[in-house]
Amino acid sequence: MRAAVLYAFNEPFKVEKVELQEPRQGEVMVKLAASGVCHSDLSIQRGILPMAPPIIIGHEGAGVIEAVGPGVTSVKKGDHVVLTWLYSCGLCRDCARGKPHLCDTAAQAVMMGGMYDGTTRFKVGGNDMRHWVGSFAEYTVLPEQAVVSIRKDVPLESACLVGCGVLTGAGAALNTAKVEPGDHVAIFGCGGVGLNVIQAAALAGAEKIIAVDLVDRKLEMAKAFGATHVVNSKQGDPADQIRGLTGGKGVDYAFEVIGNTNVIQQAFQAVRRGGKLVIVGVPPMGADVSFPAVEFPLEEKGILGSYYGSPRFRYDIPRLLDLYMAKKFKLDELVSRKLPLDKIQTAMELMEQGEVARSVVVY
Repeated sequence: MRAAVLYAFNEPFKVEKVELQEPRQGEVMVKLAASGVCHSDLSIQRGILPMAPPIIIGHEGAGVIEAVGPGVTSVKKGDHVVLTWLYSCGLCRDCARGKPHLCDTAAQAVMMGGMYDGTTRFKVGGNDMRHWVGSFAEYTVLPEQAVVSIRKDVPLESACLVGCGVLTGAGAALNTAKVEPGDHVAIFGCGGVGLNVIQAAALAGAEKIIAVDLVDRKLEMAKAFGATHVVNSKQGDPADQIRGLTGGKGVDYAFEVIGNTNVIQQAFQAVRRGGKLVIVGVPPMGADVSFPAVEFPLEEKGILGSYYGSPRFRYDIPRLLDLYMAKKFKLDELVSRKLPLDKIQTAMELMEQGEVARSVVVY
């Protein structure tokens, strides 16, 4: 089988033959059908996220269960699944209170780049190769907790997007902020994640949905996903433009979906009294941002972090796919390019250039 291996930061992926071990206790093997190419993958390649090479990455995958190890009960061979990049244990305090994305066991497994115990199931040239989900491979092995069974009539080339970008964006609006009918919201950044914040806010009944970006083409796409107004930051302070659209008050929720500290500050200034800034984008490690402290007690503004869209994986993923099949949620429209694994570096370059909402690697 083949996989795209990242051997060093800021170097192209190398697609080559790799070995994959059989699943062990509590593990599953997945034959990948498709993998979205996410900005987090680019951030790993660029050394922005702390996931050191050599490693096999790719985390926005969907496929079919090829084999299951001893003790697996939630899926069986032939099931269609979406992969999640957090392997929540289901036993800790956060899992028990319905916040599996905050599972400490999952966080440790992700940082190790392997299974719960830090081992990996991939080998290259006879040597162990760490993996983070590993959807940039034709097959991968994961803990049972990292796959969610889905209905078989959903196209896997679209379903894969729900594993990260869709869940992160939609969940920020529906789970983290809990947008309500009549709310006014602004979304700073109209890439793949931002578009899903927009369409989820529309689904929740937000009245004004203001899309903010520097690229007119992205703003036009934002309209197709439910934005009622668009703001190009090149035409002036976006916070001023947003206040002009909201009677001088600002929005109930401003979502920052870029991970840029300057934009985070702009988004905070677009929030009305009693409103919330929701930070979805991941800034570089070590980056700091400051806010006027007086606005917290006197204006009752707040700041929320949204990690992975605050999801409940086995509820949210099937729910979003049901909405997609009912034609109430867009997935196909997010896919700008479909490419083979050999073109993985092209997919990265297109994303870095802002040319795509999402590229999908199709196996």
